[in-house]
Amino acid sequence: MGRIVIQNVCQAYRNRRRQNRQGDDPAIGYGDSIRVLDHVDLDFADGEMVCILGPSGCGKSTLLRIIAGFEPASAGSVSIDGRRVERPGSDHIFVFQHNGLLPWMTVQENVGLGLRRMPDAEARAEKISEHIEMVELDGFEHHYPHQLSGGMQRRAELARALAVNPDILIMDEPFSGLDFLTHMKMREEVVNMHEFIGKTTIVVTHDIDDALIMGDRIVVMSERPARVKMNQSLDFSRPRDFQKDPKLNRLRRDIFLMLGVAYAV
Repeated sequence: MGRIVIQNVCQAYRNRRRQNRQGDDPAIGYGDSIRVLDHVDLDFADGEMVCILGPSGCGKSTLLRIIAGFEPASAGSVSIDGRRVERPGSDHIFVFQHNGLLPWMTVQENVGLGLRRMPDAEARAEKISEHIEMVELDGFEHHYPHQLSGGMQRRAELARALAVNPDILIMDEPFSGLDFLTHMKMREEVVNMHEFIGKTTIVVTHDIDDALIMGDRIVVMSERPARVKMNQSLDFSRPRDFQKDPKLNRLRRDIFLMLGVAYAV
């Protein structure tokens, strides 16, 4: 299960050089503190892939960290399947923006990192192999991260995340730093993988096309302090093609305008 409910979430980072003033509201900040999230309400269904867009620095990654339990919100709450999120859990896995593989471990060892407590060594080895094959890295089991391309490192990270069978997969800019062709291939792999495993997946991205091609739902955030400007299901069949679907292309142009770009390239 992986239903996520975000209720009235606010986040503000205090200016440590100023003391609290009487009457300061923790939901909107302290004195001249930086308000990042402003009363965010969202509800994601079990098994949805949700793509979150917004201007750089608006608080998208902050929202992900709150959902994953890495930091508490100033106000409001996040619950997963009715349980309030208060700390990171093994049932919701975070794939960070930058390479998170341990450099002293091979692909096989990295993928098996979350399976160390499995008592059956044979079953553990089989599960590791299964997920390495799933991301098409068979033959590279004994390679170290520095021996892999950027795309291969990202696939190894996905295999490691999926091997522990999480209810929720959270990804922060998973394609950043990849060349164009590798980006396209990784995007296709994530879509195919989501359709195969059916896990609730949240992806923060700056790429409008990525969001529209991948997502079952798209969320567009405003400038900081971020509020929800758009929260829309994407009822378009896959594979999606902007040139062949006028409604999808119109939505694409609307989002470009919403994010302050006068034209879609």
